Amino acid sequence: MDIESLIRNWKKDPDFVRHVGMVLSHYGMVRGTSRDAGKTVRQVHVTPDYAHIEALCKEFEQYPGIYKIAVDACEGTLYPGDPLLSLVVAGDIREHVKPVLSTLLDRIKAEAVEKEELYVAE
Repeated sequence: MDIESLIRNWKKDPDFVRHVGMVLSHYGMVRGTSRDAGKTVRQVHVTPDYAHIEALCKEFEQYPGIYKIAVDACEGTLYPGDPLLSLVVAGDIREHVKPVLSTLLDRIKAEAVEKEELYVAE
């Protein structure tokens, strides 16, 4: 996802300029070590549930002050440094936008993405 291009396109809508005061983004990528034991990650198999991600975005776009949400979830075999999940939330004020980005990110990771890490033999 090209976040700059996305925002440029959103700005073409007069409602965006009129109502949006904050855009927050998350750019998640494959880490070279595991979260728990610090094992060296060789690759990760990722399977997003795109329909569930879309449903979550529609749900969160109904929250007060939220203008638009975009998500790009990568699929397949990924390697350390590869993009994994991009999320952009645009809304009126930070008190509305920050919790939506945080909660939506947590829900996508918990409910809509399956991930299996494969490690380097040490």
